Amino acid sequence: MNRETLFNTVLAVLLLVLPLAAVAIGEPFYVTLATRMAILALAAVGLNLALGLGGLVSFGHAAFFGIGGYVAGIFASHAFNQEPMLFGFEGSDQMPVIWLSAMLVSALVAVPIGAISLRTSGVYFIMITLAFAQMIYYFAISWPAYGGEDGLSILTRNAFPGLNTAQPISFFLICYGLLMAGLLLFWFVRNSRFGAALQAARQNEARVAAVGIAPFRIRLAAFAMSAAITGVAGALFADLNRFASPSMLSWQMSGELIVLIVLGGTARLFGPVAGAILFVLFEFALGGLTERWQLFLGLILLGVVLFARGGLIGLFAGKARHG
Repeated sequence: MNRETLFNTVLAVLLLVLPLAAVAIGEPFYVTLATRMAILALAAVGLNLALGLGGLVSFGHAAFFGIGGYVAGIFASHAFNQEPMLFGFEGSDQMPVIWLSAMLVSALVAVPIGAISLRTSGVYFIMITLAFAQMIYYFAISWPAYGGEDGLSILTRNAFPGLNTAQPISFFLICYGLLMAGLLLFWFVRNSRFGAALQAARQNEARVAAVGIAPFRIRLAAFAMSAAITGVAGALFADLNRFASPSMLSWQMSGELIVLIVLGGTARLFGPVAGAILFVLFEFALGGLTERWQLFLGLILLGVVLFARGGLIGLFAGKARHG
């Protein structure tokens, strides 16, 4: 077992044990804090697939995060009111149905966005993904049927077979399980032929095309897969807060996801987990002291960029990337 694998294992165990300990001492708030870490980490895992493996610096992934949240809110709203949705589809308060729907809708939206955006590169790719995300954001705030600027409330947390999702620890275990599944998918993609081709396209697109592989198709597939994972995280985030907010679609959310990856380590398996833990801890510890807590986070981010290019995982676990 190399150092990175050991460090990853420690992070996975800590994220699981700390909420269980919080329940044991009667502090459910810390369970919710850990749940937020797991959900943000899952969203960043999705972006890490596109950014870390494919080199696609998307500044519009909040669009898919927000789409997942609104799918959860809209499905729950129609299930509660017993009214049909568009095209006669019924609502649902079952989490597995909502997750699959969030993945599907996010991926379907990502395909045309990716098909246009991937014809550009560099700063142009960053700006066009941001432009698409802002279009979806302004669509959401001008959609009065589902709350508009006020967002969409979820009256009761959606259900999962065999579990009481109203209990913080039960909902945390669901989110933790999905995070582990997302990390397993990332590991599988990274070590597959598809992942090798995706990383090769990031390094030298011309050489990949010369051996008969279409870089555009590989990147588009990775972009859609990335959006689907982030969409599931958005659905979980809406269930956590029992509210789908337009802020989930904002450019600030896209920036936060990128910060999580850079803090933890770009293309590192547990980079998003390390970044999410640090981000939420800073938000909790310093947010009550000052509204400018992000200044201190920014200083840490600056230090990581200048002195620890592999992020926190690289700093503590070394250069190997196969944890």
